[in-house]
Amino acid sequence: MRNDAMKAITVQIRRPQCLLTFGAVLLTAGLILGSEPDPATESGESCEAIKPPVDAVPVPPLNGKLESFAPAVKKVAPAVVRIVTALRADSLSGAIEDPLLRSLVGQMPGGHSRRSLECGLGSGVIVTEDGYILTNSHLVNGPTEIKVTLQDGREFNAKVIGFDAQSDIAIIKINAHHLPTVPLAESRNVQVGDLVLAIGNPFGVGQTVTHGIVSATDRGGMGIEDYESFIQTDAPINPGNSGGALVDVNGRLIGINTAILSRTGGNLGIGFAVPSDLARRVMTDLVKYGYVVRGYLGVEAQNLTPELAKELNLDRTTGALVAAVVPNGPAARAGLEVGDVITRFDGKPAGDARQLRLVVAEAKPCHTVQVEVLRNGSTQPLRVTIAQASDYDRLAKADCSYDKHPGPLQGVTMGELNSQLRQQLKVPRYVQGAVVVDVTPYSAAADAGLRPGDVILSMNRHEVENAQEASRLTQNAKDKRALLRVWSNSGSRFILVD
Repeated sequence: MRNDAMKAITVQIRRPQCLLTFGAVLLTAGLILGSEPDPATESGESCEAIKPPVDAVPVPPLNGKLESFAPAVKKVAPAVVRIVTALRADSLSGAIEDPLLRSLVGQMPGGHSRRSLECGLGSGVIVTEDGYILTNSHLVNGPTEIKVTLQDGREFNAKVIGFDAQSDIAIIKINAHHLPTVPLAESRNVQVGDLVLAIGNPFGVGQTVTHGIVSATDRGGMGIEDYESFIQTDAPINPGNSGGALVDVNGRLIGINTAILSRTGGNLGIGFAVPSDLARRVMTDLVKYGYVVRGYLGVEAQNLTPELAKELNLDRTTGALVAAVVPNGPAARAGLEVGDVITRFDGKPAGDARQLRLVVAEAKPCHTVQVEVLRNGSTQPLRVTIAQASDYDRLAKADCSYDKHPGPLQGVTMGELNSQLRQQLKVPRYVQGAVVVDVTPYSAAADAGLRPGDVILSMNRHEVENAQEASRLTQNAKDKRALLRVWSNSGSRFILVD
C-alpha cells in the first residue's frame, strides 16, 4: 500500500508537446517570455471577423452499423496540421544573462547567425478556409518562428493572432486560401461514453489517429488552467498531440487536446481537451479584440462542503459559498455578503465555485444579471451589473462609463501619441492624431471595428491633431454617428460608428 501511495505521488500533469534536450530546455527557459514576433510572418491581413462552421446536431447513438472510423478520419485529417516552433539563435544569445548559457548559444552551429533552434512540436486544427488555426497557447506563446505543415506537405510561416494562457487556447494564421477545415460541434452535447478520435503529431512520427471514449465532461480542479472545463478521454494522447483535434465519429471538433495525466510523460489513458464551445468563444474574442472578454463579479467563492453546510446551518451542499466580497465591486454594490451561498446565476444553477467562475466569465461586461443567494435560510434575488475582468495586460482597464455618457465614441479611451507609444505601435512620423488606448467590448465603437492601438486621424471630416481635439469633437457631435478615418499597422481606413 505504501509503495502504491508513493507511486501515486509521482503522477504529473504534462503538456503533450515535444520533449526537449537538456540544453535546449535551459536555453529556452530564459527567453520564451521575451521574444518578438517574426517580421517574416506578418501579413497585414484584417483579423476582425471569424466564422468557423458549427454543426450543432447531436451524435446519434451507436446502432451497430459503424464498421470503420475511416470516413471521419478522411474528413478531418487534412485539416490537422503539424506545428514546429523555434527560437532564433541570435535572439537567444541576446536574451540570456548567464555567461555559461550565452557561451552555449555561441558554440551552437550558427550561434550568432539567424539560423533557428527548433524547440517545440505540436499540432493545430484549421477552422476557416482562409487559414485560421486553433492550437494551444503554451505552444506559440514565445517562439520567434512558427512553421505549419499541412497533411499534403505544404509548409507555411504562421503569425500569432492572439493567445489566452488562462484557457490555453491560441489562434494563429497562415497566408493561404481554400483550405480544408474541421467543423465545430457544440461540446455541451458531448456525453460520457461517446466514441472519439484524437488526431495529431505525437513524437514527430507524423500524423497519427487514436480512438477511445469520453471518460468525463466538465472536468476541473486539476490546476492546469485558470478556467477548466475539460473533456477527459482515454484516447491515447502523447507528446506532440498538444493543440490537436479531439473529434466525434462524425468528424466534428469537440475539443483541443491540451494535457495528459502521466507518470512517464506518455499516454496512460487520461487525457484532457479544452471543449470546442470554450475554444470557439476564446478564438472569437482573440480575433475581434486581441484579448478575451470575461465578466467580473467581485467575490471570492469556495465549494460548500457537508462540514461547512452543517456549521452554517444550511440544508444543502450545492452552491458557491462567498468567502470574501471585493469592496466597491459589482457584488458589493448589489448587496452580496460574506456567508451568502450563490445558488443561481443569470437564471442557471451556479454549481460549485469553479463552475460559478466559468459562468461569470462568460457573462457580458456591463450587463445586469439576476443572482440568487441563500442567506439566513431564505433565498434572496439580487441584480448585479457585471464588470470587465481586469487581469489583462492592456494599456487601460475597461469600465461601463459609456452607459452614462452618451456620444459617438462612448466606451473609447484616447491618449496622446507620445514617442513611447509611437515606437511601441510602430506609428510612422507623418501620422498625427489621437491613439486609442482602450475600447470597451460590445460598445458601438468596438462593433464598428475600432481597436486599441488605432490612431484616429479625423472625425466627421475634421482633422484630429491630438486626444484633446478628439475629445472636443466628440462632445460637440450633434448625433450618435461618427465617421472616423483611422490608421493602424495595416494602413488607413474609414470606420462608421453608429
